Amino acid sequence: MAELKQFRLPDVGEGLTEADILKWLVQPGDKVVVNQTIVEIETAKAAVELPCPYEGVVAGLLVPEGATVDVGTPIISVEVGPDAGSSQPPLAPQGPTSADLVPPRPAEGGSEPGIEGTLAPKDDGGSVLVGYGVKAASTGRRPRKARPVSAVSAPAAAAPAVTAAKRAPAAAKAAAAASPAPVPVATEATDTSGAVASSDSPAPTVLAKPPVRKLAKDLGVDLSGVAGTGPGGSITRDDVQLALGAQDAGAVRLAPVTAVAREERIPIRGVRKHTAEAVAASAFTAPHVTEFLQIDITETMAATARLRSLAEFAEVRVSPLLLVARALMVAVARHPMINSSWDADAQEIVVKHYVNLGIAAATERGLVVPNVKDAHAMSLPGLARALAELAETARAGKATPADLSGGTITITNVGVFGVDAGTPILPPGEAAILAFGQVRDMPWVHQGQLAIRKVTTLALSFDHRIVDGDLGSAVLRDIGAMLEDPLRMIAWS
Repeated sequence: MAELKQFRLPDVGEGLTEADILKWLVQPGDKVVVNQTIVEIETAKAAVELPCPYEGVVAGLLVPEGATVDVGTPIISVEVGPDAGSSQPPLAPQGPTSADLVPPRPAEGGSEPGIEGTLAPKDDGGSVLVGYGVKAASTGRRPRKARPVSAVSAPAAAAPAVTAAKRAPAAAKAAAAASPAPVPVATEATDTSGAVASSDSPAPTVLAKPPVRKLAKDLGVDLSGVAGTGPGGSITRDDVQLALGAQDAGAVRLAPVTAVAREERIPIRGVRKHTAEAVAASAFTAPHVTEFLQIDITETMAATARLRSLAEFAEVRVSPLLLVARALMVAVARHPMINSSWDADAQEIVVKHYVNLGIAAATERGLVVPNVKDAHAMSLPGLARALAELAETARAGKATPADLSGGTITITNVGVFGVDAGTPILPPGEAAILAFGQVRDMPWVHQGQLAIRKVTTLALSFDHRIVDGDLGSAVLRDIGAMLEDPLRMIAWS
């Protein structure tokens, strides 16, 4: 005998309490096995794929895509057992049906505004998401959405009555008999010239081709007040233009122009919500200080080109960021306090003798800061590969909560956006963040002579509760010295 199981949203780690449903990968009626990926969710830290803990047939999706749900909320029901799927409704054909035209209803007890697709019972005992429908066997594709019900479309307007008639024929017939006479609706007809006539019983006939109608709508011209000079009295483009020109003289009656939306509202959720909360908490908790240093990194650029030619770096992209990261870690070894955090509860400064190097990355989901674990212990080729893998994972939106947690110090490469410098905000729990600006050709005094050199600007923000001005200046000065002369990295390591 089949048993109905509900899968509840699990805690994917790091103490997260909620997640957004990004995309369902299964639909009601699909067969699933244990550990099959069924849904993509987005937490405040990363996008995560959830596996199914049951084997059976999907009975219903309890939460629509786009909804934000708390950990522990049932999100999907699965029929398990030898008779699983026997009570499932037959698969619906592709495309919208009359059931798809039923407008979504709020779930019992209320629902979050704007969420569509509530769980609704069907007469055969199964459940589907209203507004989504049941799709055929494919598990990777959502069914097409139904077209909106139109006030002037007779078949669509009658769809709810058709659905009701299917579910309760007798009641539907009685309701139809008791309902008032139908209100006449506008109809369209086409003459031999291809012009469309729009008319109802009280209004005069207006003949105009669809392109002419669109032109009139865009210009705000009411066609009912325009005399047609085309075949059969149809209205032409020239007629519309003449009517528009006579507008100031009061020769035509203008239809109201629909106002264009001047605002757009985007729900705050997922990474954007987490980032906003984190930077606000950091900015108003840790007293920030930012120092700037402009340096000549011509030698670093030459060293980068030399590294690219070595066999150890043949399969990895080498950029100046690699040497900036190495210089930062050498500076951390020389000044350990810069790699620390403030524990307000214990009233302690926690100095980390390891470096989990964070790299700020702009992605489609928002700003994320994944980090390379134990970057201080890696060789230069190993660090280059780790940075490349980190960037690829972040751009693909596949960074896990573990990748995004536990950072100790961060680099943000604002130079890729063509920016010289900035005042970066500290990631929560870190004492410093280094901004690496764009590299530009600039006039520079080199060995007593004016020359064109490769120049960049470094900006170091730090938590003034932990890092005093002399320590922050020393760290920034050391990083600059190593990038001006990369051999110092070897001498100071």
